[in-house]
Amino acid sequence: MWFFNRGPVVPVLRFAGPIGLVTPLRPGLAISHCAAAIERAFEMSKVPAVAVVINSPGGSAVQSSLIFRRIRQLAEENRKTVYVFCEDVAASGGYYLAVAGDEIYADAASIVGSIGVIYAGFGFDQAIEKLGITRRVYTAGADKGSLDAFRPERPDDVERLKSLQRDVHDVFIGIVKERRAGRLKGVDQELFSGAFWSGPKALELGLIDGVSDVRTKMRELYGDEVRLKVVPLDRGGLLARFRRAPSVIGYEDLTRGRLALAEDLISAIEARALWSRYGL
Repeated sequence: MWFFNRGPVVPVLRFAGPIGLVTPLRPGLAISHCAAAIERAFEMSKVPAVAVVINSPGGSAVQSSLIFRRIRQLAEENRKTVYVFCEDVAASGGYYLAVAGDEIYADAASIVGSIGVIYAGFGFDQAIEKLGITRRVYTAGADKGSLDAFRPERPDDVERLKSLQRDVHDVFIGIVKERRAGRLKGVDQELFSGAFWSGPKALELGLIDGVSDVRTKMRELYGDEVRLKVVPLDRGGLLARFRRAPSVIGYEDLTRGRLALAEDLISAIEARALWSRYGL
């Protein structure tokens, strides 16, 4: 019976969804929501391993870095090996999280890589001119309105953005080279172009260590009696707070709820755009 099962326990952290896209109704992956779960995962078992399952198209570079660093700090403090398993996608910031692993595995159909930095937006300046709309912006600081979608694009703004992207890209590249030292097999121009690949090609390039899944690999390492214990993240948003709240909801709560719905719609569109970049 289940209560006599004394097999070893491997904690599992599951990071799913865009990174850093946080609204009251759609909490994304951020260190504020992940830190407690990461710490529990490294403390709950005597087995010298923590499994991390990733299904993310990326997002915030900063949040990716903060989550990555917390995993590595705790892995070193607790002397545990981190095994990462990529599901549908571990791309861009999702791959940044993946390199927190000492070993990385993926499915044959997984999408892996996209080691690059992207900014996407729209330009509405010609549209509002045709509609007879005047854009009025008042700033203290000549560059405070940089990249305003309703004003003509300025070459200096674009170059400043590209310089920032190069800085962030260099950090990303440095982390990948450090964590995958001796295992990368492709040339820099290919590996760090922002391209992405299937699991087998990622293995050929040294971005992962094998094609496998979390249950299969943990059984290989710790036997058929191994138990996988998922450590839930704190992903409570506004709806969760409403479920815990008293039955009487005031006007301010409803107002916040309507604003949250608008924010959530925008967040959903942004998230959809991230996933669709990888054909999902």
